[in-house]
Amino acid sequence: MDRILDLIIVGAGPSGLAAAIAAEKAGLSYAVVEKGTLVNSIFNFPRNMVFFTTPELLEIGGLPFTTPYEKPTRWEALRYYRRVADAYKIPVLFEEEVLSIRSGKTDADGCQWFETATRLLRGIQRTHRSRFVLLASGYYDHPNLIGVPGEHLPHVHHYYSEPHAYYRKKIVVVGGKNSAAIAALELFRGGSTVTLIHRGSRLSDSVKYWIRPDIENRIKEGSIRALFEARVARIVAGSVVVETGGQLMDLPAEAVFLMTGYHPDARLMSEAGIRTSGETMAPEHDPGTMETNVPGLFVAGSVVSGRDTNRTFIENGRFHGEAVIKAILPRLKS
Repeated sequence: MDRILDLIIVGAGPSGLAAAIAAEKAGLSYAVVEKGTLVNSIFNFPRNMVFFTTPELLEIGGLPFTTPYEKPTRWEALRYYRRVADAYKIPVLFEEEVLSIRSGKTDADGCQWFETATRLLRGIQRTHRSRFVLLASGYYDHPNLIGVPGEHLPHVHHYYSEPHAYYRKKIVVVGGKNSAAIAALELFRGGSTVTLIHRGSRLSDSVKYWIRPDIENRIKEGSIRALFEARVARIVAGSVVVETGGQLMDLPAEAVFLMTGYHPDARLMSEAGIRTSGETMAPEHDPGTMETNVPGLFVAGSVVSGRDTNRTFIENGRFHGEAVIKAILPRLKS
C-alpha cells in the first residue's frame, strides 16, 4: 500500500474482526492482515469441536449468531464469521504473514506512522504504512514445545483434527487439560488405542465439567490408559520413551499428539518494542485503551494474556477493539 492508513489490524480472528467493525463504523481507513484464513485459529480447531460458551457470547458487530444447539459448533462459528466479514465488507489481506512492526517514521505534517512488513504465501514481500497498529494475532499459531529429542518427527503433532486417520493405531496423547482430554476421547471412540501422559498427579482443574466425568470414567475402566506424574523423555520412530517413577518406559506410538498449549509470537512483540511479563509473555498495556508501552501500538484478544490462555476468550476479547478505536479517534483528528 502506498498511502498511509489510519490503522493496520494484525489478525482476522474474532477480536481482529470486531476491531475492524469498530474502525468501519468510525469511518477509518484500515486493513486486516491475516497469515492464514478467516478466523484461522477456529479453522484449525478439532473438526467436531463444540464451543464451551453460548452463541450470543461469540457475537460481534451486532449480528445475531443463530443455532439450534445450546453450544455452537466449529462449523457454525466459521459460517457466522464469514457472514460478519461479508456484512461489513471487511478488507482482509489473506495468507500474508507479518514479519515486523516498526515505529518512529514521521510524515511531512509531523505525524508518526508505522511500517508493517509482511510476506505473502507466494513469497512476495511488501510494507504497509499506518498511523496505528493493532496486534490481534492470538496465540494458536505457536505451540508450546516440550524440548525433547524427536519432537519434530513427522508423526508428532501439536494440533488435533479428527480421529479417522488413526483407526486401529496406537496413539500417545500428552497433556492434562481440555485439548488433551478431547483428543484422547475422540481418538478412543474412533478406534485408536490411546495412552494419555500427564506430568501432574491428576487431570487439570480446568477440564470442563461435562468432559471430566467422561475422560475420568474411560480412564477408570481402562479404555484409555493414563500415566500420571510422567514425562516424555524422547520420541523415536514408532515409540515414545516415558520417564515415570524413576524408570524409563517404552510405549508403542504410531502417532503422538503433544497437546501442551500455545503462546503468542514473543519475537514479533519484542522486536516491535513491546515489553512482556516474564514467563507469561503478556504484553505491557493499558487495560483501558489496550495501548502498549509503544505509543500507537495496541493489543486485543487472547494475545493480551500471553501464555495465560484461560484469562481472555472471544467472550471478552471481542470488546477490546472498541476501546482501541475510542482511544485513537481523538488522536487522528488532532
